[in-house]
Amino acid sequence: MHRVAVLALEGVAPFELGMPSRVFGNARGEGGSFLYEVTVCTPDGLPVATDAGFTIGVSAGPEALAAADTVIIPPTGSLPGLLRGEPLPQALADALARIRPGTRIVSICTGSEVLAAAGLLDGRPATTHWVHAPEFRRAFPRVALDEDVLFVDDGDILTSAGVAAGIDLLLYLVRADHGSAVANLAARLCVVPPWRDGGQAQYIVRPVPEPTVATTTATRAWALERLTEPIALAELAAHARMSLRTFTRRFRDEVGMTPVQWLTSQRLEVARQLLESSDLPVDLVAHRSGFGSANSLRQHMRSALGISPIAYRRIYQPNSSVLAHH
Repeated sequence: MHRVAVLALEGVAPFELGMPSRVFGNARGEGGSFLYEVTVCTPDGLPVATDAGFTIGVSAGPEALAAADTVIIPPTGSLPGLLRGEPLPQALADALARIRPGTRIVSICTGSEVLAAAGLLDGRPATTHWVHAPEFRRAFPRVALDEDVLFVDDGDILTSAGVAAGIDLLLYLVRADHGSAVANLAARLCVVPPWRDGGQAQYIVRPVPEPTVATTTATRAWALERLTEPIALAELAAHARMSLRTFTRRFRDEVGMTPVQWLTSQRLEVARQLLESSDLPVDLVAHRSGFGSANSLRQHMRSALGISPIAYRRIYQPNSSVLAHH
């Protein structure tokens, strides 16, 4: 079982603190077996105050960090000095030093400040909440900060933006560990979207339409049922009963990307699920996901994920009989 240690610091945000237990707890294997063991710990094993006006007790101290396969650091509001160049408190520095080499380390929101102050992000790409980006950049100039994305995967260290982006990153980890089926079920149990690309913009103004204003929701549902067919932008606008210009503008306001980008992302999601869970030839995967040809699917997967369909399948199905024919 994969061991996850969540490090609660003084002033921790309780919502983000509880997210790993909820997401990983909903990741189940065959027969409903648990795939992760989540332990909440503190640097000294003592209770800590949250930023919500109550104190929490924990079941473990820094020894949990030494035993963990993944360490997660939620945001805390009690260390503002880190952005002024102050060092980590000694107890926290000692606790982080117990993390084994090769352990996967994850920060949610301003938890990235702890990683940066520990020198773990020097020379590496990372993100944090967009509100704190200017101060972060001044305090940690050696970090390649990108505040315009939801999360950053740099191998053994992953960082995310605030709140919902943390959920996106946790589901991304489940998907990387166990595939789409497990991650999608965990997302459904949490009643959240199963997948948002880490490179998606972090802060998008999406005004809520007035009750009398038409939306693109029904058209998106209509398109999802026809992903195997060519769908022109004019067809989408006609279904929504809008002009092309109005539809494109409203779609971007509601979804945060263009209709073409959205269609491609949905087709990629279908293709990934088929590659992970079936032995269908790549040509058939391309057809069923709406890309038309294997070459088109390869181009889109390389552009979006940096990997070919066969290489992607090899990650999730190393013993697939299809691989023997390529």
